[in-house]
Amino acid sequence: MRQGPIPVGEAVVTGAGKLKARWVIHAAGMGQDLRTDADLIRAATANSLKRAEERSMRSVSFPSIGTGVGGFPIDECASIMIGATIEHLKTTRSIELVRFVLWGDAAYRAFADELERRRKDLET
Repeated sequence: MRQGPIPVGEAVVTGAGKLKARWVIHAAGMGQDLRTDADLIRAATANSLKRAEERSMRSVSFPSIGTGVGGFPIDECASIMIGATIEHLKTTRSIELVRFVLWGDAAYRAFADELERRRKDLET
């Protein structure tokens, strides 16, 4: 609450409370209208990664932003989030591991398939 409200597509960092993590990055993937789009998901992902860099985090875990209440298609979300992550990792100073923590087989398959399609991008 002390850091908000934030614009949709932005992200802020708080302590993790009793979670087994040091920080929690809160990304605004949709507004009060509960709608999102590709640009907002891309921005929320990129800004989350920027916040992680600012704190020299070594790992980050993401849900599939906007695919629950926001109703955004999981395949498109996977493409956007993985693309933004690959771009960021090309210049990272601290991040060594990015996890996508997903709900259900369909989400897992969408992200796994997208990672396979982008394998060559990961090797550069």
